[in-house]
Amino acid sequence: MEFKVEKNEQFALIELKETSLNQENSVELEEVVRKLFREGYGNMIMEFGSIIELDGFGISLIRKANKICLNELGLLIIVTKNDEIINQLDDAKIEDLTVMPTTQEAIDAVYLNELENDFQSDEDDEYDHGEYGESGGSGEKESDY
Repeated sequence: MEFKVEKNEQFALIELKETSLNQENSVELEEVVRKLFREGYGNMIMEFGSIIELDGFGISLIRKANKICLNELGLLIIVTKNDEIINQLDDAKIEDLTVMPTTQEAIDAVYLNELENDFQSDEDDEYDHGEYGESGGSGEKESDY
């Protein structure tokens, strides 16, 4: 499988240089995804610009990669303008999969997701140590029965 990987502090960009993602080449791409995950990349962008064919093995790989990213509060973003590929991905009903038409929009989505995660983390800290006290309790008192 021919591809190019660019690594950034926030994400890894995988640019596929194939016309199909199928049984023959999905295993190699899965190894790349797992390696990037081990290196600490929870956000991955897959550029599908030249992909015109996607089979069940390719969908399965996308499903696995998406789960890896979501477990790390990251995103897997597929970049494609190919309506047939988009329809296949929609039909596969992959939970919270993000599909964008351009790489720049995918990069923006990664940064927005990071900001959202940071904001959520700050909110959690306020809840844990803020007006509700250390326990983050609900304000309910125990009753003596």
